[in-house]
Amino acid sequence: MDKRANDILLKNVGLLSKMTEQEVGMMPATEAPLPSVDQVRQIVTLVKNIIFPDYFNKRQPDEAIRSYYIGVHMEELLRLLVKQIAHGLQFCEDCECMQTKEQVYREAERLALEFVDALPEIKRLLYTDVQAMFDNDPAAPNYGEVIFCYPVVNTMTHYRIAHKLHQLKVPVIPRIITEQAHSKTGIDIHPGAQIGEYFAIDHGTGVVIGETSIIGNHVTLYQGVTLGAKSFKYDEQGNMLNVPRHPIIEDYVTVYSNASILGRITIGHHSTIGGNIWLTHDVPPHSRILQSKAVDVSFSGGLGI
Repeated sequence: MDKRANDILLKNVGLLSKMTEQEVGMMPATEAPLPSVDQVRQIVTLVKNIIFPDYFNKRQPDEAIRSYYIGVHMEELLRLLVKQIAHGLQFCEDCECMQTKEQVYREAERLALEFVDALPEIKRLLYTDVQAMFDNDPAAPNYGEVIFCYPVVNTMTHYRIAHKLHQLKVPVIPRIITEQAHSKTGIDIHPGAQIGEYFAIDHGTGVVIGETSIIGNHVTLYQGVTLGAKSFKYDEQGNMLNVPRHPIIEDYVTVYSNASILGRITIGHHSTIGGNIWLTHDVPPHSRILQSKAVDVSFSGGLGI
């Protein structure tokens, strides 16, 4: 390495090693380690091993051996959860009572144990999602293909883990979990969204479900569907308010590809929303909302429509 290259490296290492005011303002006040994205990914993998043990581990027909392996995974899950929740609690704005490391880890253990206690219900919900996907897709020849291959199963595993942690008011970690699924599948579900049982997403790429969305049971979405906000509210100081701003989708609703449902509106039960619909008003139960007939306007000479 010549002198010029060495000088440039040293100069920029020095500059980048200094904490800027903006950087300081974005960091938690404590100096404890921050959450580890890799270890959060391990947490999700462990939950998948526990909930779908025969699919993501060596199959163990003997219940005693199965119990042993699930127990091993559960112990490792608890250890990682306590550690990552403790690191995430640095971002908690309402946790001023936790001043010492011991207090933080005690709270992290309490939250981790509550999550572990919820695993049977998370498993039940995920198996209803698998059933819904199998029932809704004639291309699914068996449950194994749904569990191994369908992006909705991967996405909903991440979401249902993250949603429970979000309910427990764990900071940061839930969003890391859902964004890992988002980057892999193209399905973006905020951990705060409420989603009922037997939920199916066919194909899935481009689906967006906002934080305050409420989705009932037996709902099916297709690729490109957006459950988004139409507008935002602000307080007197101009700060954005986190108020309900996303749709409510009642039971037995199907929403076809690239439909955008925006604002705090309600789609009544047993309704069907057609593809490419832009919807900003309530829809009564048993509705069929379809786009108007396409208008064929010819043009020539590169002048456009």
